[in-house]
Amino acid sequence: MTHDCSNTISFDMRYPFDARGVAKRFRHAAIFGALDSLNAGETMRFLNDHDPLPLLAQLQQRYGDNIEISYVSREPGQIALDFKRV
Repeated sequence: MTHDCSNTISFDMRYPFDARGVAKRFRHAAIFGALDSLNAGETMRFLNDHDPLPLLAQLQQRYGDNIEISYVSREPGQIALDFKRV
């Protein structure tokens, strides 16, 4: 039996990423790695404890028009964004 990590297993092509469980020193690297692994049309639902404004600027700089960013929730302590690869 072979394993192919590139197979999409989410029917709505949305994958959760809860940054609150990742050590702060590894967060940005983990986020970039997760986004780099998305195929066009797939979305990462990003959860965080604070509004990641510096990260959003980095994402725009790195991905430009190849990523769509939209807020799902801006409740204090419960930030949720969708990062969609275009």
